Amino acid sequence: MFSGYLCRVPTLLAGMPARSRKCFTSAYSVSVSDLAFIHCFPFYLSCFLEFHTVVLVPWQAAYDRVRKAKKQAAERTQKLDEKRKKVKLDLEAREREAQSRESEEEDIRITRSLEQEIIRLREEGSRQLEEQQRLIREQIRLEREQHVQGKQERNGAEGKITPKLKLKWKCSKEDETRGGYSKDVLLRILQKYGDVLNLLISSRRAGSAVVEFATVKAAEMAVKNEVGLTNNPLKISWLEGQPQNSPSTVLSDSTTQPRTSQASVVSERDYESLVMMRMRQAAERQQLIEQLKREDREESHT
Repeated sequence: MFSGYLCRVPTLLAGMPARSRKCFTSAYSVSVSDLAFIHCFPFYLSCFLEFHTVVLVPWQAAYDRVRKAKKQAAERTQKLDEKRKKVKLDLEAREREAQSRESEEEDIRITRSLEQEIIRLREEGSRQLEEQQRLIREQIRLEREQHVQGKQERNGAEGKITPKLKLKWKCSKEDETRGGYSKDVLLRILQKYGDVLNLLISSRRAGSAVVEFATVKAAEMAVKNEVGLTNNPLKISWLEGQPQNSPSTVLSDSTTQPRTSQASVVSERDYESLVMMRMRQAAERQQLIEQLKREDREESHT
């Protein structure tokens, strides 16, 4: 019986873990090859059986439990690591999503603020443009009314007697220069005071002419201020359309009124300044009208 069991001892010992086998052989100073002869030592046999029963079997079970516990702990650790990794990845994904959402919201907010600012500036520019257009239209309307009123006044004045003046100067019939007063010279002298409708130089009587002004004011200024040429002064008198408070005749020679050509020069300068001012005003009005037309065309295109 014992010999059969002992024959299986090497196999049992070989199936032990290396650590158990080492402990057994070092404790009993036997090797696997010596176990074949353990039946020669009954004391060793009883010790071996007791060791196998008391030590090896419980130790093997404890060792198995430890290994199983370690394995389970490793599995739990791996599961925890996977769970932590998943949680970490989820947190990172949520953070990226939150940052992306915040960035999108910031972009939307900036875009909205820019759109609102653009709308505000556009409305403000539209209000300013409308105000400018209103002022220009108002100015054009006033100019048209003034033009119509002036035209009506001119039409009404056509039915009345226009002011006419009689001009005289020293001139002989043989003088081809007519005393220095040609039609161009007379027009240049008289147009300083206003529009000249007609100018007739008498061919029968030398040194005589009749001028017709568009307004009474121009005729009055010519009667009061014009002296003509210094070497051959003019004598200007009313012929027709004289206002009641104006003298009937004003002599323009040097004997009756000691005036010089300085007054004529001053009047000519004033007339030139007035003409330049009117030209500038006309140019400005034309620019405003062109700008208004251009803006109307742009609005019709948009």
